Amino acid sequence: MIDSEEARAQVVRAADALFYQRGIQAVGMDAVRNVAGISLKRLYSLFQSKDALLAEVLNGRIVEWNEGVLRASSSATTPRAKLLAIYDFLDGWFRQDDFRGCAFINSFGELGAVSPDVAEIARRQKLAFQHYVASLVKELGGSPVLAAQLAILAEGAQTTAAISGRPEAAFQARAAAEVLIASELAA
Repeated sequence: MIDSEEARAQVVRAADALFYQRGIQAVGMDAVRNVAGISLKRLYSLFQSKDALLAEVLNGRIVEWNEGVLRASSSATTPRAKLLAIYDFLDGWFRQDDFRGCAFINSFGELGAVSPDVAEIARRQKLAFQHYVASLVKELGGSPVLAAQLAILAEGAQTTAAISGRPEAAFQARAAAEVLIASELAA
């Protein structure tokens, strides 16, 4: 029998994949149990509810998102290059076979009106991303308005790529970001 820490990780991985692929409401705990390969009793001893499991999945996605964005910008040497690296990160993500959009946007759209916890986690992730973009824009000498515009471009690209099934949204958002940055710096 695997220890509780590994069992939790197994359950979170299974739930993450299922929720992302099928939607949260379409996936029952039996499906999670089957994919995770543990008993239903063990599953509920690890997570008291589907909501608790979903919170763990989304919190894991926050870490994954932050690490991905930072990794994409790690070789960039200027704030401008770090900002544009966000869209390069999106481009790579959009081209993955299992891309189904932003888990936070998806979960908020599915449950945000009825689950304050989901709404809070999604808002916290979006706010953290906005703060990251704003910190880079500030280093660049740009305005808070530019920061908001660049964050909205990234968020819009995620939704557009998910709905259209076309990864070009990242390239288009990057091109628009370059225009906005150049315009602001020239002013």
